[in-house]
Amino acid sequence: MRRLFPVTDSTAPTLGPDDREWSLDELADAYAYPEASSVGAGAAVWLRANMVSSLDGAAQHEGASQPLSSASDMRIFGVLRALSDVVIAGAETVRREGYRPARAREAFAARRAAAGQRPAPAIAVVSASLDLDFEAPLFTDALVPTLVLTGAAAPAERLRAAQKEGVEVVVAGEGAGVDPVRAVRALAERGMTRQLTEGGPRLLGQFVASGVLDELCLTVAPLLTAGGAQRIAGGPEVAVPERFALASVLEEGGFLFTRYHRYHRI
Repeated sequence: MRRLFPVTDSTAPTLGPDDREWSLDELADAYAYPEASSVGAGAAVWLRANMVSSLDGAAQHEGASQPLSSASDMRIFGVLRALSDVVIAGAETVRREGYRPARAREAFAARRAAAGQRPAPAIAVVSASLDLDFEAPLFTDALVPTLVLTGAAAPAERLRAAQKEGVEVVVAGEGAGVDPVRAVRALAERGMTRQLTEGGPRLLGQFVASGVLDELCLTVAPLLTAGGAQRIAGGPEVAVPERFALASVLEEGGFLFTRYHRYHRI
């Protein structure tokens, strides 16, 4: 893996370009969440997105993101999860990608303990309909209980089904859907300030439109797919595009692993 451009944060590791496989500790240092003091007063919450895209903008191939990935991409995927307090995903993505609970990893145990984190991140599923299998391993086998974020108008029978299985449902919206601002705040109130969203595109689009996304980690795969696949963020376009600043670029096997920050959060 090679670093093509230096990380803009002066506290980041200063590894030179090379072609070796980086250690998990080196990747964890490179992708570490910023300290609260470095992003300004009242900025303790940091929402990061991790997505993959083909060269021609596809976020999926044959309905899933995995065909666009690589071994190095999956290593970074695991590191980003291991650094977070909570992984936020839309219900459609959870069903399509076959989500399971995040696991505790020995390689990150000391780092998480030092940061006051639980052994593994929680999974938070965003769902307006609560059309989820609450007897699936995502809910029954989780080391850290899986949460569900929904709106106040969620179907009462599905809410009862979740409660019957002991699933914590967090209301973060007045209507049927979830308000992204309230969702971020509700998780932060539960001590989950290092937040990671893995999409899908519709959920990421909502975070973008609400102005709560602080960082985008985007893997650009050296693949062309054509077709009509979704982009990494969907939904209505924002009135004024928000500018992000490049924080770092890594390369391995033609895959680019980019990281961008919102300007006012650097």
